[in-house]
This record gives sequence, C-alpha cells and structure tokens, in this order.
Amino acid sequence: MADHERPDVLMMSEITVDGKLTLRRGASSKILMKYMAPETEILLHQTRAACDAIMVGANTIRIDNSFLTVRLVEGKSPLRVIPSSLADIPPDANVLGPDARTVIAVSEAAPAEKVARLRASGVDIVVAGVSQIDLPELMRILKADYGVKRMMIEGGPTLNWSMLNHRLVDEIRLIHLPFIVGGADTPSLVGGMHIETEKEMIRLSLKRQFMCGSNLVTEWNVLYGDVCGDGA
Repeated sequence: MADHERPDVLMMSEITVDGKLTLRRGASSKILMKYMAPETEILLHQTRAACDAIMVGANTIRIDNSFLTVRLVEGKSPLRVIPSSLADIPPDANVLGPDARTVIAVSEAAPAEKVARLRASGVDIVVAGVSQIDLPELMRILKADYGVKRMMIEGGPTLNWSMLNHRLVDEIRLIHLPFIVGGADTPSLVGGMHIETEKEMIRLSLKRQFMCGSNLVTEWNVLYGDVCGDGA
C-alpha cells in the first residue's frame, strides 16, 4: 500500500481484449464505455463515491469532457484533480463547473493569464513542478492539504504510465470489454513505456476476478521491483 505521505491510489479503466482504451487515437473513451453493463457502470460510480479524489489528465478532459461526478449511486462526488502543466484546460470543460470541487495542478511554467482564467472559474490552483507536473509532489499536497487518503485515476495512457513510473499506483481495477479494435497507434492502458529488459516490467498480482453483469472485472495489486527471478 501507499506510504504515509501520499494517498492510496487505484487505477480503474475499461479496456478491450487487446488492451485498448478507445476505437482510435483522438476518439473519446465514452464510445466504448457505452458497451459496459449497467452493473459495471454502477460499480464505477460506487468506486468514485468511495474515493476522496479522482484524477484524469488534461488530454482526457479535452477529448472526453467528463464531469467526473457520482451520479448513479448515493454518495459525495470526489475532489476532481487535473494535472495540466501549462494550464491549458478548455474554458467550457465540465470539470470547471460547480458539480464538485476541482483542483488544477500546474507547473511554474504555466502562463499567468491561463492560470488567472482558471482561478476565476472557481477551481483551486496548485503549483507542483517547474516545467512539468511533479506527480510525487502533487500526491503529497493532496494528502497534506486536502486530506486525500484514497484516490482513483481514470487516466489515459500518458497519465497511467507517469503514475506507474513514479510508483504511485497501488491497485488496478480493469473492466474487460469483449471486443478487439486493433490499431498500432490506438491508445492502450499504458503508454510511454519503452523498456529494454524484462527487469523493467511492472509486476502485478491478481487479487480478485468476478463477473459484474456481462463484464469480467479483474483487480490487481501492483508489485514494484524486479519481476520473477531467473529460475522462474
């Protein structure tokens, strides 16, 4: 589990059998999400309600324009956290609305006028990093200043990889959709990972698997460190 200075982090995502998040690059993940079973949609909102915060990347906001709120079950919507190094969040983004509290994390390089515009919309601005978002520092701020003990991420491949690369993800919950979409450049669960040896692979331990409506759901613990030894 997470160290005491940051929240416990759950990565949750729907994926196709071939590990894709969307139909093609630039397409909204909502296209595939509409094929989730009703029971699985409820599970997603139950998970949101059980977390103190939810984080997605700025590119996901630009493509999906999600609300990131709890709607299908009783419960409070989590704090919405959007890392955006240059504060380039569209002015009509739903996360800037009053449905839930929102934190936009920016770097010191973010243009002042963009930061001012976001702050005027009523969101909190957190500075974490010089030119890029310092994710470990952002996690510490969320725990110390906002009391976030458990956070989920519904990120795209870039955010997912960055969080895993910094060893900031403790658990992964996957909703498996019975489709294959293909495409060499179609976004998959994790991007940006160009490893050289098997020692760099991130090892997982299956914790639970179950059917939720017509969807298989798998839950994994993330085990950082070397993969199975030479004798495996």
